[in-house]
Amino acid sequence: MQRLVVTRAKWVGELRGLSQRCYSQLGLASQKDDDLIINRQMPHFDYSPPPYNGPSADEILSKRKEFLSPSMFYFYEKNPLHLVHGKMQYLFDSKGRRYIDAFGGIATVSCGHCHPDVVEAIVNQTKRLQHSTILYLNNAITDFAEALASKLPGDLKVVFFTNSGTEANELAIMMARLYTGCHDIISLRNAYHGNAAATMSTTGQSVWKFNVVQSGVHHAINPDPYRGVFGSDGEKYAKDVEDLIQFGTSGRVAAFMSEAIQGVGGIVELAPGYLPAAYNAVRKAGGLCIADEVQSGFARTGSQFWGFENQGVVPDIVTMAKGIGNGIPLGAVVTTPVIAEVLCHSNYFNTFGGNPVCTSAGLAVLRVIEKENLQENAHFVGSYLKERLMAIKNKHEIVGDVRGRGLLLGVELVTDRKLKTPAKAETLHIMDQMKDMGVLVGKGGFRGNVFRITPPLCFTKEDADFVADVMDCAMSKI
Repeated sequence: MQRLVVTRAKWVGELRGLSQRCYSQLGLASQKDDDLIINRQMPHFDYSPPPYNGPSADEILSKRKEFLSPSMFYFYEKNPLHLVHGKMQYLFDSKGRRYIDAFGGIATVSCGHCHPDVVEAIVNQTKRLQHSTILYLNNAITDFAEALASKLPGDLKVVFFTNSGTEANELAIMMARLYTGCHDIISLRNAYHGNAAATMSTTGQSVWKFNVVQSGVHHAINPDPYRGVFGSDGEKYAKDVEDLIQFGTSGRVAAFMSEAIQGVGGIVELAPGYLPAAYNAVRKAGGLCIADEVQSGFARTGSQFWGFENQGVVPDIVTMAKGIGNGIPLGAVVTTPVIAEVLCHSNYFNTFGGNPVCTSAGLAVLRVIEKENLQENAHFVGSYLKERLMAIKNKHEIVGDVRGRGLLLGVELVTDRKLKTPAKAETLHIMDQMKDMGVLVGKGGFRGNVFRITPPLCFTKEDADFVADVMDCAMSKI
């Protein structure tokens, strides 16, 4: 069992090492010499990982610096985390220490790390046939396509498999342009859709864009209930989509693309009523509506299987990845038979899209979600955790907003609630402290001041309590 013990001396020493960062108006919450002890223990888990005998963290870091791209960054720069084993909602480092994974590999681990049913499906298929081009028949791809189509509304039943979310979004944008004969795409400021040519264009954050040709994309005002100019009035934000069409295009567009809850953007759930109004404006202009479900899909929001369903809309194209394979490189585009026909005008082919191992894993994921009632669990545990986080907000002034739904939650930190000044340094510091106490969370938002809480859907109420207690403890010490 791991108890959370943070001594004042250790804490002050760490504060001094922060290069005199300013924690405006917060100060030290306590000057007591006594240790701060959280009585709650990490939830019991009857599992021990095998001993690790591989390269050390220093060796890996050295090779990473020599052989991998310098653009690749990592969390916890002073003491990078060396993870070697995972089981369900927990991760283990090279010394065997257990952590609660409240980030889920960036909302990717849906069923749990190394879920036995998913592992079994992967191993069995690998033993039979690891790869076969889709030019030959194989039941793995068709079985999964059929199961996936059954989870979508309306006539969304034709599936194209890809290897990632970026690739899925690239294909969706191309299909929309081909189908409509128009080039213009409308997406949202603060959005993230990928890092290739078209997807980088639709991404609405400068930190994820390079100075390369990016044409035909118009970024609408983000319907952000916390920071947006119209608060939670979705229809007022949607008026900007109409204006962009009228004043920024020929009056005809190819598509509107959005996430229902912006993941990389800081778990921003679009204002209520926004998508119905925006979809209506785009369809009047001849455009298609693309739902990017890379992070919000596969039961993560709890209340619905897909994020877009929470706004009561039905898209023309749906893209997905991450949770679709529980960590296997897999993505998909699902659309209607009529729209799918556009790819018959020339040759479209994807060597690894629909790989039998990956699609076997995807089918296993769907079955686990249903068998273990993970959507209901995401709703129950996520709602409970959000309540705990709201209580933390009421206690700590540094918390400006708690948002999201299910197990797709965000906690935005600010140094001034009225001005909503981003608490970037404090976010990093609290994140480090939480890691030291056994909890891993993500970080996101354009300003880098939002905790992203996207654990595996097998997360328990006890896990939620531990995460909340650790966050409360860390915030109490600044």
